[in-house]
Amino acid sequence: MQKTVVFGFVGTVLDYVGRGSQRWEKWRPTIGLCQQEELLIHRIELLHDLRSRSLFERLKQDIKQVSPETEVVGIEINLSNPWDFEEVYAALHDFAHGYRFNTEAEDYLIHITTGTHVAQICWFLLAESRYLPAKLIQTSPDRKEQGPAGRYTLIDLDLSRYNKIASRFAQLKDESVSFLKSGIATRNPRFNRMIEQIERVAIRSKAPILLSGPTGAGKSFLARRIYEMKTSRHQISGRFVEINCATLRGDSAMSTLFGHVKGAFTGAQNERAGLLRSADGGLLFLDEIGELGLDEQAMLLKAIEEKRFFPFGSDKEVSSDFQLIAGTVRDLKQWVATGRFREDLYARINLWLYELPGLADRSEDLEPNLEFELLRYAKEQGEQVRFNAEARQSYLKFSSRPEAKWSGNFRELSASVTRMATLAENGRITQENVNEEITRLQQAWHNHTPNELDELLGGKASELDLFDRMQLEKVIQICKSSDSLSDAGRKLFNISRQEKAKSNDADRLRKYLAKFELDWGKVKGSGLAGGV
Repeated sequence: MQKTVVFGFVGTVLDYVGRGSQRWEKWRPTIGLCQQEELLIHRIELLHDLRSRSLFERLKQDIKQVSPETEVVGIEINLSNPWDFEEVYAALHDFAHGYRFNTEAEDYLIHITTGTHVAQICWFLLAESRYLPAKLIQTSPDRKEQGPAGRYTLIDLDLSRYNKIASRFAQLKDESVSFLKSGIATRNPRFNRMIEQIERVAIRSKAPILLSGPTGAGKSFLARRIYEMKTSRHQISGRFVEINCATLRGDSAMSTLFGHVKGAFTGAQNERAGLLRSADGGLLFLDEIGELGLDEQAMLLKAIEEKRFFPFGSDKEVSSDFQLIAGTVRDLKQWVATGRFREDLYARINLWLYELPGLADRSEDLEPNLEFELLRYAKEQGEQVRFNAEARQSYLKFSSRPEAKWSGNFRELSASVTRMATLAENGRITQENVNEEITRLQQAWHNHTPNELDELLGGKASELDLFDRMQLEKVIQICKSSDSLSDAGRKLFNISRQEKAKSNDADRLRKYLAKFELDWGKVKGSGLAGGV
């Protein structure tokens, strides 16, 4: 049989009602707890300070009268200020840490009726975090019977035992997930599971989140919804700050992100705070984080880890405490391998990585997103537009075909719906409107005839800057006309190779191709993977 052990404070107010026999006529929490007929307490351990030692001794004698089976243990704990949260919590934490619990033989209860409100809160926190493997017990006077024993209530902090509370939490969780999806009842199981986990992570953690996925998949939209959800829960009080890192170059990149002091560079006539400081207390969304230079990456890592950094041109550190969400279309792991992205920064922001699927991978979500876009149009334009039944079915059938590219993802779908809604007469999208839009989309997709680079890289070719694309096309052209990797390397590095004591043209070319996830065999169209 398990023994019952109770922890509690000596109640310097409620437990003290005088010395004479009249004390038995009034309710005293600690005495009343030991008078409960259906609750046998084998040991009660009472915390008290030096001034309350005599009161403890009196309680000990009285408990022996009402419950001879109960062992009473006194624990002297002296607090300079029993209303100081930090001091009380530290004292109770030390008590819990040093106590030798025997959960196989004893059940533990914490009496929260006595002690200051601060002590009661600390008891709760220690029990909820399982530093104290105990349930809470609360006593109160019984107003109906007017007896001195009163009554008690057990509180088990395992919320799974409370059906109404569990149902309420489940409802709130569903509402949060729906909020992140902007109320769109998506049907893709993988996407729904991912959003559910993002909701849990965003609420419980301030660690960086990395969102990966093609352009138009909704990374920026999701980042803003996470911010709005955390704001509604009072977890964030600062601003939502967003920047596309692909727009940052040179000194302006440092200045935009970290700020600068006056005179830091030519044209810096005034001091600038920078986006990291603007996001203090809020959320910073760095889209296309892979486009940052290595210097900016190093400073960003310091800012994330230490929450401190140097503005450009300054020798004085500033601080900013923000949560980071990063977005990328790149394979950052591959970029780390080729030296284009810092391994330590990738490790820091990769704690929570979520790959957002494109529209082509979520064809079952076309229908609910179609309704969402119509609602968005109505809100923005103040005009309600609906499909005719036949037109709606025709558009959905076309848009969910395997050959539907949707390379622009949800951004392209939004543009498509906007065009049809704008051309609709009397608020109805007809079959004629749909036919025109289908023709328009087919032409757009057909005009994007894949060249050699598109065939090698697939959809990733559209993500390249014009500079990288033109350079890579020329490199592939040279490779196609060369006999070997070394031969192509000699042609491509014909000047710089003369400055090296020992040139390795093949290795240089191999590393360059690897940046784009290519190798010699793939470029040449053979099964070989890098013959020299």
